[in-house]
Amino acid sequence: MNRIRKTFEGLRARNEKALVPYITPEFPVAGITGSLITALGESGASMIEIGIPFSDPIADGPTIQQSSFASIQNGATLERILDQIKIIRQKTDIPLLLMGYFNSFFHYGEERFLDAAVKCGVDGLIIPDLLPEESDTFRNLCMQRGISNVFLIAPTTSDERMRFIDALSTDFSYCVSVTGVTGARNSFDDSKALGEFLYRVKLNTTKPFVVGFGIAKREHVRALSPYADGVVVGSALIQQMASCSTIAESVEAAVRFFRSLKN
Repeated sequence: MNRIRKTFEGLRARNEKALVPYITPEFPVAGITGSLITALGESGASMIEIGIPFSDPIADGPTIQQSSFASIQNGATLERILDQIKIIRQKTDIPLLLMGYFNSFFHYGEERFLDAAVKCGVDGLIIPDLLPEESDTFRNLCMQRGISNVFLIAPTTSDERMRFIDALSTDFSYCVSVTGVTGARNSFDDSKALGEFLYRVKLNTTKPFVVGFGIAKREHVRALSPYADGVVVGSALIQQMASCSTIAESVEAAVRFFRSLKN
């Protein structure tokens, strides 16, 4: 059984929900990636989403765009990130997912990338610009190597398409809370509509699903957890580290904020 499936089964057995931090590697300072992942795992993260910096991140808002730019300035490349994950994997068994845009993996070489990902200990991929209808070849390559594919479900997704995405997502799906880009929010404009959307997802899926985009407070986590199998926190976590200048300071800020959400 893969690490992702094992994690969700364990959470369900304990009647708990996943809390998933999103990080930008090598942000805010070079050399932080390994320490940050290890610390978040020890602080109770269910799994960790690692964003691959990209020049044209269509699903990402200003916070993650800025962190990606800083990450590239600090020397982050896909190859270096994979090398870091290989080292991290010796210290933790937490599921690790890469979130990136297809061009990064295509440019690297699809099979070359997937072989390297398996060797390093990557568990899954979230690729916002890979349409489920056009994913057959890439998904088959992933299935041959035991790598999970996670597809996105939006509030505008029809019931029929939800069932289609649920069937194609290997272990779980990712629901975006709003029709827009990532970014921390003080509140959701229409919480009733969001609850109805997530309830509709639950009716039309058989696999677990998490919800992300805009989640920034413990109140958000508490409000959304009953509807989903987990919650993803990205931009708000990155904002907590943005003004830090050392690895130790950055990790402390991230862990303090993450624990405030989990508690």
